[in-house]
Amino acid sequence: MKSWYALVAAVGVLAVLVTCGAFSYQLVQDELAGRNAQADSGEPSATVPRDISSREVDPEPLTVEEVFPTDEIVINPEEPPYQVLKTEASKDCSVAAADQLQALLTDLDCSQVVRATFRSPTKDYLITGGVLNLATQAGAEQAYQDIKPLIEQGTGRFLGLLAGDGTESIVLSETVLFWDYRGHFLLYAVVARTDGNEFAPADNRYADLVSWDIIEVHLRGGVLEARATAPNPEAAGPPASGPPATRDPATGGDG
Repeated sequence: MKSWYALVAAVGVLAVLVTCGAFSYQLVQDELAGRNAQADSGEPSATVPRDISSREVDPEPLTVEEVFPTDEIVINPEEPPYQVLKTEASKDCSVAAADQLQALLTDLDCSQVVRATFRSPTKDYLITGGVLNLATQAGAEQAYQDIKPLIEQGTGRFLGLLAGDGTESIVLSETVLFWDYRGHFLLYAVVARTDGNEFAPADNRYADLVSWDIIEVHLRGGVLEARATAPNPEAAGPPASGPPATRDPATGGDG
C-alpha cells in the first residue's frame, strides 16, 4: 500500500507511521494467505477485479449512498463509531479546496466531490472526509504528489464542511490534512479539534489514527474496494431448479 501524507508536527509521527506500516503489511499478508488458500482449494474467487483507472472505463458517478450509506462509520465493532453529521455531493470540486489546490483539481478535470463531516468516537475531533473524482489514475497520482508542496508553502489546502452548530472549528480553526488515491479517485481528510484549540503532539498522533480510519479503512479499503471488484460469474452457484418463467399475456409480466 502506498504511503500517505499528513501535514503534522514531527513529534510522535514516526511511531504512528511504523505502526500503520506494520498494520498494512499484516493486511497484505492476510489477504495473500487467503488468496493462496482459495487457490489451493480450487474454488473460484467470489469477485474479480474491475478497472477503475479512469472515468472512461468507470463512468458511473459516485453517490452519497455509495460513499456514506449510514449515519455511522464503524471501524471496530467493539468500539464506538464515527457519527456522520452531514453529507454532500457536488459537481463543483472547488467547494473542497482553496487557492492553488483548487486550480490543480480543475486542471485534472475533477468532476465531482462526495464528502461528509464526522464526529470522532471520543467526540474530541471533527473530521471532513471525501472522495474527488478525477479523470485518470495518472491525474490522481499527480495530485497525490503535488499537494504536499502546496500545503507546506501555504498556497493550497483542503476545506472542511460545516455541519451545523458546534462544528465551526472544522472551517475556522487549525486543521491537519491527509490524502491518498486509488484508481482515478483522490481521497482526503481534514481534522480539527472540536473545541477549536491548536493541536498538541498528542492531538497529532490521534489525527493520524483518525485519518487512517476514514481514508484507508473506510474510503480506500471499503468504498473503493467495492467499486474495484465485480461478482465473478464463474463462482455463481447452479441456477435454481424449477419450471422456466412464463409470460402472462393478461399483464405482460412473468408468471
